[in-house]
Amino acid sequence: MKRFLLGEVVLAGIFLVVVAHPDDEGGVTPYLARAIYDEHKRVAVVYTTRGGSGGNDYAREHGPALADIREQEARQACAKLGITNVWFLDGKDTASQNVLNSLANWGHGANLEALVRIVRLTRPEVIISWLPGIFIGENHGDHQASGVLATEAFDLANDATAFPAQVAGASKRLEIYLENLTPWQPKKLYFFSDADDQKQFAGTGPAYSIREISPSQKKPYWRLAMDAATPHLTQFPEDIQRLLKMSEDELNKMMGDPKAGWWPEPMTLIFGKSAVATERTADVFAQAHSQENPPAGMAGSKATSIPYAELAGPWSYYQEFRRRHGELPEAKMPEIGVKAGSTLTVPLVVTHSPNQEVEVTVTAPNGWHLTNGAGGLQLPAENKTALNVEILTPGTSKEELKGSQPVEIVVGVSAGGTSPSKVRLRVLLKSSALPQ
Repeated sequence: MKRFLLGEVVLAGIFLVVVAHPDDEGGVTPYLARAIYDEHKRVAVVYTTRGGSGGNDYAREHGPALADIREQEARQACAKLGITNVWFLDGKDTASQNVLNSLANWGHGANLEALVRIVRLTRPEVIISWLPGIFIGENHGDHQASGVLATEAFDLANDATAFPAQVAGASKRLEIYLENLTPWQPKKLYFFSDADDQKQFAGTGPAYSIREISPSQKKPYWRLAMDAATPHLTQFPEDIQRLLKMSEDELNKMMGDPKAGWWPEPMTLIFGKSAVATERTADVFAQAHSQENPPAGMAGSKATSIPYAELAGPWSYYQEFRRRHGELPEAKMPEIGVKAGSTLTVPLVVTHSPNQEVEVTVTAPNGWHLTNGAGGLQLPAENKTALNVEILTPGTSKEELKGSQPVEIVVGVSAGGTSPSKVRLRVLLKSSALPQ
């Protein structure tokens, strides 16, 4: 991990932002501008990757060279808001919608250890990160993985048994192994999301107007955030150059249009958990008096008869994640957006009797073609088996996809004529989407 100690990093009231890629900080910069300029909070940012597999729409560099450029863009963007404490972890930019791909490609344990170290070093009061969960939208696995690491670090940084060399006292003056840090418990954890539908998060945490005028800067918070985005030329050159040519009236008109603005109005910060008594919608830095953080929920009702099918892959992972780490917003039913014409994979885990014969059925709309995973199957001599159902989606044109709605895929697993155990997945066909 590259470590950059720029100035004093142990700061009262510090706000630690944990995101995946250079430019991701832009998802929450209207609030950061408020916190920095008018609430006098100090902010530090951790990027879990350097964005090396992203596109470059501005110049010729790609791969590691692009990662070097994007790191500099991120530092310049943060500096525009006065943020000088910036770290980059060693995660590899991983283009998929599956959080498990990102965690595997990053080196989950090593980067979690690095993030716990930064939490113990900076001692933040509040952490904010991408929401871990699957929602129709960009649904980037790296975004989700940064939220996973932020949540785990929130829970582990105060545990002296987690990465204990970090909190062990130095054994000699020229100590090279033991770090002599202090366990630290951040007070609150919040999230923001890359979901298309931001309205679904209303009421899940405090909401802040991006149009409000900063008393100290005499500009709307969205305007301060937009200025901070201008260094990210490799990612948004046309947008940035167009915005730089627009008048203030033109910019105000654009940001007044809900369909054209970069950020929702208001911006909701999704409450994750708290180590102090607080209200879900209370101000980020308030330490109020009401209910405790909601306890972790159960992982879901289990089967009373077999065979019993459950949605596996990242969906089952998040079910266990929420059980361990507390309640977080989740889609009303499992959902995903995939590119039209691609193969949809529905991962299952089936609880069954050893060597049991089962029938797998799939209900899908006309034009969706089942390619693998259905029919009569004899399962092995074990109690749980992972299966994949694969469905080729129709190659609908971009024009035909306008206004399309999600459809429901139902997979049933039964044995001996019993009623099937059903798994349901809501799927939206899109003109472009990350690989599943």
